[in-house]
Amino acid sequence: MILSLDMSSDVPIYVQLRNQIVTGIGKGELKAGESLPSVRQMAQDAGINSMTVNKAYQILKAEGFIEIDRRKGATVRPVQQTTGIFREKLESELELLSAEACLKGIRREEFLDICDRIFCTMHAAESEVTP
Repeated sequence: MILSLDMSSDVPIYVQLRNQIVTGIGKGELKAGESLPSVRQMAQDAGINSMTVNKAYQILKAEGFIEIDRRKGATVRPVQQTTGIFREKLESELELLSAEACLKGIRREEFLDICDRIFCTMHAAESEVTP
């Protein structure tokens, strides 16, 4: 997986890193059980501070996307069953995106087509979900 971090973006680097790893997992570029680079290696490869990588990894762990073991390092977790908390977050974020789309003149059908096209690129959704 190739990272593309925008150092001039208003989005913090650790958030960009988190988002790209989640997208990589969703698209199947990173598989369950696959190891991520160590914090030091990721920081060196991306040209960023190791504390930034550590923060992204800790968020990914808290959200259930990765596991961190002192001996094995960070590995991708299997797809998990959706929780009520995640559904609430999803609805909240979709509400905001829907409002922004409406305010920018995007029609409902176009919005749903965009959502469907992007969702269809996610291969993790096709995998069997671990309860």
